[in-house]
Amino acid sequence: MRILLVEDEPKTLQSVKKGLEEFGYDVEVAIDGSAAKKLALTKPYSLIITDLLLPELDGRELCRAIRIANIETPILMLTALGSTEDIVKGFEIGADDYLTKPFAFQEFIARVKSLLKRKDKSSAEQNILRISSLSMNLDLRIVKRDEKTIELTAKEFALLEYFLRNQGKVISKAELAKNVWRMDFDTGTNMVEVYVNYLRKKIDRDFDQKLIQTQIGMGYIIQES
Repeated sequence: MRILLVEDEPKTLQSVKKGLEEFGYDVEVAIDGSAAKKLALTKPYSLIITDLLLPELDGRELCRAIRIANIETPILMLTALGSTEDIVKGFEIGADDYLTKPFAFQEFIARVKSLLKRKDKSSAEQNILRISSLSMNLDLRIVKRDEKTIELTAKEFALLEYFLRNQGKVISKAELAKNVWRMDFDTGTNMVEVYVNYLRKKIDRDFDQKLIQTQIGMGYIIQES
């Protein structure tokens, strides 16, 4: 399970990261809210742990941006601000749990395990891939962007699924041919290119933010521009 840890205080960052890794979690870190937002909106995480007071973008704005993008990853907010008003505000913008500093590490790990267990249960109920405002429900085979349903053919659906399972990775035409069409890539045909263009017209054309991007001479990548 991969966890995004957002903390600008070096000692706290290293201490919490080390403790999580000792429990077997894969931890990625960010030291400001802006960097954390970019990671949270482009990479899948099992849990996001964030401080409230952060440089560039505070924890509340980070949490709000994540929820606006329809990302349902559990968020544990850590802060020295422990008033009832602060806690209520945290929950109102989409935090799943709130832990005030200083905290006992055993309690912290208990909260982490509880949120991850909740995430596993939710994932089992609804198998969904996401990037930005685009979501793909694998069980219902429904694709939406900004809550608008997008009709895809079976092959377009398979192509988009492969892109979403490899977010942030440059994928060659040969890799797409092998894994989506189960065939060796024929340099004499533009089949892959044609289908990528079909997909682009449906998920990108009517939206300002373009998700599928061409890497000249290398292939394609799906990411937030």
